[in-house]
Amino acid sequence: MEILYLPFDSSKHKGLFKKISDINIIIGIRNQDDKVLNWLYDNYFQSVKNHVLNNSGSIEDVSDVFQDSIIALYNQITEDNLNLTTDLKGYFFGIARNVWSAQLRRKQKTTDLVIDLPDETTEDQSDLVLERIISRVFQRLKSDQQMVLNLFSDGLTYEEIAEKMNLKNEVYARRKKYLSKEALLDLVKEDPEYQEYLRFQK
Repeated sequence: MEILYLPFDSSKHKGLFKKISDINIIIGIRNQDDKVLNWLYDNYFQSVKNHVLNNSGSIEDVSDVFQDSIIALYNQITEDNLNLTTDLKGYFFGIARNVWSAQLRRKQKTTDLVIDLPDETTEDQSDLVLERIISRVFQRLKSDQQMVLNLFSDGLTYEEIAEKMNLKNEVYARRKKYLSKEALLDLVKEDPEYQEYLRFQK
């Protein structure tokens, strides 16, 4: 069962629910109830947005953090690993903070790597290695995964991607792009040349 991403414009859902209990939210997330997921967006998104923007993030980062947090919460609920020690909103915000902290650490490692490179030639070589690895493993993706990533790289909106790929809506397009990107990253991590590349960087 796949959890679906929420579109960023959920203004039409404002006021749909004035209040939902935590237990009903959990049930709704487990069942992927669109009404509950949209309520979650309307009521939880702003606090995540404020935190990310106030801690060196961009509006694009807010999108990724919120979506990753939804997935993390969904996984905890469906795997019966949810351990609430506060209200659900506070718990969700804690997940979002952890997600953003992890992303910041990854960004810092990338920045440190570039700074530590001895000269421009080495940096160019590193870029070429990564490009070669990505280009190679990209061909191992399924055709629809390649397509959604290519369309996204071409600058198409999720709505346009959904139309071109005959997907139900932009929510499905966003989900497909996320899963395809994760599949690509998994292939990169498994690539022997990438393992060598990591050893070289240490």
